[in-house]
Amino acid sequence: MLDDLTTACPQMIDLSELVRAFADLLRPHEDNADRLDAWTTTARTCDLPHLHAFIRGLENDHDAVYAAVTLPFHNGGTEGVNTKTKRIMRQMHGRASFALLRHRILLA
Repeated sequence: MLDDLTTACPQMIDLSELVRAFADLLRPHEDNADRLDAWTTTARTCDLPHLHAFIRGLENDHDAVYAAVTLPFHNGGTEGVNTKTKRIMRQMHGRASFALLRHRILLA
């Protein structure tokens, strides 16, 4: 099946390699900043317009992207709490007072 796909669309080979290489950048490593620059340069040479749009997005958030790939710190716990709070708020929209909403968030 993979052979059929790559025969029908040879760009899929380049795309799969670039996706795997970018996924490796998401693991902490000391030279990720250099690897990100190399990945960006390689991705620009491919004829994949959607990937070029992705690269432009990375460049727009340059500082945040470099911090994400080089620093061992993350805010995943905070994001999880925010997501849970927003889900509870959506479930109770217009149905309860602030006190009940606060109580549900604290118990969740």
